[in-house]
Amino acid sequence: MRTFVVILGATMLFVPAAAHAAEADKEAMSETLQIKPIVDARLRWESVDQGELNADAVTLRLRAGAEVKLGAFSLFAEGEGTVAPVNDYNAFPFPIDDGQRRPQFAVVADPQNAELNRLQLQYKSEPLTATVGRQRINLDDQRWVGSVGWRQNEQTFDAARGEAKLGPASLDLTYAMAQRTIFGEDAGPQTSFRGDFVFAGIGSNLGPVEGKLFSYVLDYDEDFFLANSSQTYGGFLNGTFPVRAAKLSLRASYARQSDYGSNPFDFAADYWSFEGGAKLAGFTLTGGWEQLGSDNGRALQTPMATLHKFNGWADLFLTTPASGLEDAYVSVGKTFDGMKLLPGLNANVVFHQFDSAVGDVEYGTEWDASLSFKIGKVGLLLKYADYNAQDFGADTRKLWLQAEWAF
Repeated sequence: MRTFVVILGATMLFVPAAAHAAEADKEAMSETLQIKPIVDARLRWESVDQGELNADAVTLRLRAGAEVKLGAFSLFAEGEGTVAPVNDYNAFPFPIDDGQRRPQFAVVADPQNAELNRLQLQYKSEPLTATVGRQRINLDDQRWVGSVGWRQNEQTFDAARGEAKLGPASLDLTYAMAQRTIFGEDAGPQTSFRGDFVFAGIGSNLGPVEGKLFSYVLDYDEDFFLANSSQTYGGFLNGTFPVRAAKLSLRASYARQSDYGSNPFDFAADYWSFEGGAKLAGFTLTGGWEQLGSDNGRALQTPMATLHKFNGWADLFLTTPASGLEDAYVSVGKTFDGMKLLPGLNANVVFHQFDSAVGDVEYGTEWDASLSFKIGKVGLLLKYADYNAQDFGADTRKLWLQAEWAF
């Protein structure tokens, strides 16, 4: 709680200056009450072939809420519900006394669920944003903290967050007391993980280069989750540079993670990531290498990340293996501009080579592919993942068909 008090105190120091700047902007401080309804729906079919385990899931997710704004203040409330007309799948990859736990099927982590997704109060001006309540938090590329937006029930946080800008510099500071997981209201102790969680970052833009230093300190309360209590400190640099007719992007990141709080294990592991890409004539070519290290038989973990974005869409590495993980990947994407029948048509193919960080174990390879476009306000997606196991996991193939609409 001391951390919470410090963060709130720091936020309050920013408020007077932010209020003074906002007062000069009469339009931003207009006393007109504004109400904006928010509705989005997503229908998805997911098929899984995992050797002896298979699954078919048709799920429909609906979010509905409203944002009420008065001057620089806003109140946001949103409910979320998921139904499964076809439920031949295991919604919970952990033991639980619930009808949606079906171990005879492969896992599709989209349980039927109804809950309060977000309820937040926010103050927003040019230099400062302060948000308190149940909220969505996506930090940077979501490698460490994200909303897990791929799953039907997203991850949110009960938190207080302050974001400040001063010229080219930015400060982002969050204290969270609960991580509300993707498994929803019926997941027992896995519904929400309580603890003391601090996310801090300070960054700057210098021309085409962006840099940031970050810190993630996680101290879980639940006995069965104490092994994920950790402290992570690191940073990244990325930049985009024009090279004749092409656009070159580069990114590098490093972090060091060690045990923290009541974690019963002693370890300190490194994280490395390098990625380069080029865009030319509608094509995007990307190559990269990521390592999640291991020490004393304990691997670096990212339990709050949007994990589906990383290490293959088949989701074999949501938990880092004890020997760590190295992921070498290359992708080719193509945007088809000017197609009136299929506006926004985009195709992407990715290849991954997975190995251990220590011990020279070849885990497997994976091919991923996607095709997306829009018809009116409806976004359509076809997506496929094919993991070929060698010394880790089982051969896994997944196919998705999805339609998404937002108002």
